[in-house]
Amino acid sequence: MFGLGMSEIILILALALIVIGPKKLPEVAKALGKGYAEFKKVLNDFKDAVNIEDDTTPKTSYSSKKTDELKEIHTEKFEKSEQQSEDQKKDNA
Repeated sequence: MFGLGMSEIILILALALIVIGPKKLPEVAKALGKGYAEFKKVLNDFKDAVNIEDDTTPKTSYSSKKTDELKEIHTEKFEKSEQQSEDQKKDNA
């Protein structure tokens, strides 16, 4: 959890209890939790909108289709490049 040990977490909670107070601490914790959940939801919606793959949910069919398309495009460009090189060699000869 963020590289924090048990002693650091206890210290942070004790400081929060002193600064915020025992009456407001549950309300603040609840608000922080809701804010974090909303942030994650917006971030996931943004990822979906720009088609970024999430490591926890691999989309193999989508990625394999894209990979195949990219391979095909690369192969076509490479073949055109080779053909142009051969044509230039013939013209120079």
